[in-house]
Amino acid sequence: MSVTLALAGDAMLGRGVAEQLDRTAKPAAFFPAELRDRLADADFFLLNLQCCVSARGSPWRAPGKRFHFRAPPQAADLLAGLGVRCVTLANDHALDFGYDALRDTRRHLERRGIRCVGAGEDVTEARRPAQFEVGGRTLAVVAFADRPASFAATGSRPGIAYADLGAGTPAWVRESVAGLRRRTGTVLVSPHWGPDMAGAPLPYVRTAAGELLEAGATLVAGHAAHVFQGVEPPVLYDLGDFLDDYAVHPLLRNDLGLLWLVTLDERGPVRVSALPLRLGHARTRPAAGDDLRWIRHRLTAACARLGTPVREERGELIVELRPPAAAPREPAATHEPAVAHEPAATHEPAATHEPVTPSREPVTEPRAHGGGTS
Repeated sequence: MSVTLALAGDAMLGRGVAEQLDRTAKPAAFFPAELRDRLADADFFLLNLQCCVSARGSPWRAPGKRFHFRAPPQAADLLAGLGVRCVTLANDHALDFGYDALRDTRRHLERRGIRCVGAGEDVTEARRPAQFEVGGRTLAVVAFADRPASFAATGSRPGIAYADLGAGTPAWVRESVAGLRRRTGTVLVSPHWGPDMAGAPLPYVRTAAGELLEAGATLVAGHAAHVFQGVEPPVLYDLGDFLDDYAVHPLLRNDLGLLWLVTLDERGPVRVSALPLRLGHARTRPAAGDDLRWIRHRLTAACARLGTPVREERGELIVELRPPAAAPREPAATHEPAVAHEPAATHEPAATHEPVTPSREPVTEPRAHGGGTS
């Protein structure tokens, strides 16, 4: 029997999205029926929550940190209404308003039956995986982030599950994945890795992905770049963004994204059907027209650089995760850089955290009063 996992990238529910939440937390105010229906058809829905959920706390003070995201408590109602069962909190905004706000985040989500993974009251809890019964099988979820180190949970301090991937995938991550694979059979690893606005996975990210697979990960689904990246089965390097109020990068187009619907059977991942999305100001809808064509072109090119074909079926983009004759994974050192019109290295990352006007026009320079994604 097959099951469908719905995977979404960053959901930033602060700032402009929070203003809308103050008016209503009904999913219809943020997503049209077509998108909500696709989510309702899934057996499990996970996303990365790129903010805290609290009415308390003060902005985290750290050198270079410009952006602090906090959603009101009713954000948990929105997520529950969408059918979210699990959120990853291992990211660079979980502690934006301090330890009490992180505690509130977990409490508000748990109140609505949403499990959290990747952050906790201490390092043991932060690293603890979550397990779910999905379609008659046990699904384990592991989450960690490779930044910031200052958010790392310790034996006596709340925080995130931090992993310094630059030094190789830590033993605790590999051992956790391996143990879960033996006990549950299906392990989803969801890392927050790599820099903002990178059009393709960096070599160290690809190396870490290979190490996760060797440890026993069934599926790897990353996030952090704010733009979707290619697929190297069974690795979805970056899921992109899902809901926010960010300004738009004119080349990388962080306002165009994907909802990833992954089919799994008893042997593992079968395919992913990616629904193209258009992110507006605090509202996300299916993409159409030129937006759909841009997404199709970009995903096809990103996957081609990883040796993965993409086809289109009824407006969705299909990637087979179990090819008839799987080719060996390419070594990370041979990775090709992003194509010339998507120059990740030249991007100004702070710009995307600027709140975009409701017209969603491109804003490439930070506003004096603004905030951003990092």
